Amino acid sequence: MNIHQKYILRCIELAKKGLGTTAPNPMVGCVIVHDGKIIGEGFTSPYGGPHAEVNAINSVEDKTLLGTSILYVTLEPCSHYGKTPPCADLIAHYKIPEAYIGLKDPHDKVAGKGIQKLEETGCKVTVGVLEQECREHHKRFLTYQEKKRPYIILKWAETQDGFMAPDKTQRNSNPEPYWITNPYSRQLVHQWRSEEQAILVGTNTVLEDNPKLNTRDWAGKNPIRVVLDKDLKIGNDFHVLDKSVKTIVITHEKDSSKYLDGIDYETIDFSQPLAQQISEILHKHSITSVLVEGGANTLQSFLNEGLWDEVRVFVGPTRFKNGIPAPKFAGKLKSTQNIVSDTLSIYTHD
Repeated sequence: MNIHQKYILRCIELAKKGLGTTAPNPMVGCVIVHDGKIIGEGFTSPYGGPHAEVNAINSVEDKTLLGTSILYVTLEPCSHYGKTPPCADLIAHYKIPEAYIGLKDPHDKVAGKGIQKLEETGCKVTVGVLEQECREHHKRFLTYQEKKRPYIILKWAETQDGFMAPDKTQRNSNPEPYWITNPYSRQLVHQWRSEEQAILVGTNTVLEDNPKLNTRDWAGKNPIRVVLDKDLKIGNDFHVLDKSVKTIVITHEKDSSKYLDGIDYETIDFSQPLAQQISEILHKHSITSVLVEGGANTLQSFLNEGLWDEVRVFVGPTRFKNGIPAPKFAGKLKSTQNIVSDTLSIYTHD
């Protein structure tokens, strides 16, 4: 590994500090080096705030050094006015003579224009340093830009004998929650909620469990709630409709007089494959990543349509003997880890 790659690795490390706060912007990391020493670092601020390059440049105490420094960044600097001015203009303003960039930004407003602007002002630009590592880091943003849908993570817990939930007779005789996983695994799920832009569940999950779908066991923001409710069966006394978090209800019901104020409603055709329609709605709402938490039918619809990027499965020590079977799928095993009594396996979609 050469020195330029090491600095890009540092950029990726910095960029991860923005996980869960920058969307729909990418979480970028930037390092500024002078005479072999890092003099400035930055990562993307929460959405609407300064980008990584701005934060890195602002962190440099002696700005006169910028004219003989090298800038490293995970993603091509922007070249357009959005919530903030173009980063490429700021780099050009300080006459930074050399830049190493992880990968080109596929966003149609950037797409090489940032690189071109830097080169036109005399900056020597090298693109593609640790490109694969930068692609993996920017997977949410890239999926949104290139595939016109969010990065889709499917998550569930199953028992040793392959069930997601006990059958209704068991639930009716004992309505207490049936936890498959331990408190440490459940805390990890709350961390994941803080990292993704949205969380999605189906009608039955809400009616059976009345979940809050927020982040309680981890410090971080609450995700946007997305709820499938074909016939608007979910009453306004359920947590998901308490308006404490931005909520999108996807329904078949077109009569807007049945809609609640303060909730976003979108209609789809439930007789057609669901996952593609849901993905289009989430893209329309500028949602770059979604954690799909259930139930079994909702998860299986994404699997059947091949619309998923990661599957995260907890297997707990319990057995139900019968109940709702866990979804079936084929994927590439990325990692396995033990969380006390549970096993977490993460798969990627080839």
